[in-house]
Amino acid sequence: MSIAPPPPRISDKAVVMQAQVGKFSRIPLRRRVTDKAFSVLCMIASLVGVALLGLLLYRIGLDGYKRVSPAFLTTFDNWRPHLAGVKAALVGSIWVMVLTALFSVPIGVAAAVYLEEFNRRKNRYSEFIQLNISNLAGVPSIVYGILGLTIFVRWLALGQSVLAGALTMSLLILPLLITVTQEALKAVPPSLREGSFALGATEWQTIYRQVLPAASPGIMTGIILSMSRAIGETAPLLLVGAAGFITFVPQNLKDGFTVLPIQIYSWANMPEPKYQEAAAAAIIVLLVSLLILNMAAILLRIRASKKLRA
Repeated sequence: MSIAPPPPRISDKAVVMQAQVGKFSRIPLRRRVTDKAFSVLCMIASLVGVALLGLLLYRIGLDGYKRVSPAFLTTFDNWRPHLAGVKAALVGSIWVMVLTALFSVPIGVAAAVYLEEFNRRKNRYSEFIQLNISNLAGVPSIVYGILGLTIFVRWLALGQSVLAGALTMSLLILPLLITVTQEALKAVPPSLREGSFALGATEWQTIYRQVLPAASPGIMTGIILSMSRAIGETAPLLLVGAAGFITFVPQNLKDGFTVLPIQIYSWANMPEPKYQEAAAAAIIVLLVSLLILNMAAILLRIRASKKLRA
């Protein structure tokens, strides 16, 4: 008498796939069509946005590539459009970005560490601070310009200086920087903290030697996003007194300044075609500067990630 072989054992993965197929088959046809149509609509909207961006970049490159040269980068603005350059705006942007990073990054990271690590017992005070940080992240940039004009230019008597501009930009990017840094700290596994405490480390040693290195890639992302927003802002700096026409570079923190977005805005309003070409060339310089800034920050992030894995 022969014994029939046992039925083949179905793997767990196959069972899960069969369950998913059965679940999908039970979804009404109308809902599946609606989901597919929504996916196609989202894809079309994304492609339209990318196409418009590509068209804009193509137009800017077509108008401005002839003006981009070493002479354009090393000469000041001029009333003769064919001689105008971006030296003052480029150096002013570097001044503002460096000072903004020096002011905002330590304060933003320290505030995020306090709110996320040291302030474990949530109370009304911490909830009030957290609510205001979230609200400030969505405030229009012109409001920060009014605040900078009132506090730094008039009340603290800093005048229309590069220091006032950098402090205003620091206020602008602080909420975003704090929020992103908090999310990076939340992503660190609790087991990392518990293991450090189990080995006898203090809370500060745990944060400094374990939590911050583990969260450094996310913190770098926050810095990239914040500085990318700051380098392209125009309205706050216009209010604190950045000049549209300037023929010198800042030598100290009290000097006047201009930045690339304001220089572009000034040239774009000129009727002469040569100024329009200069504005397009300045946009190319701004985009390249932004790419260089992002690449440097991304390289630092990759290096931090590799060091963490090692």
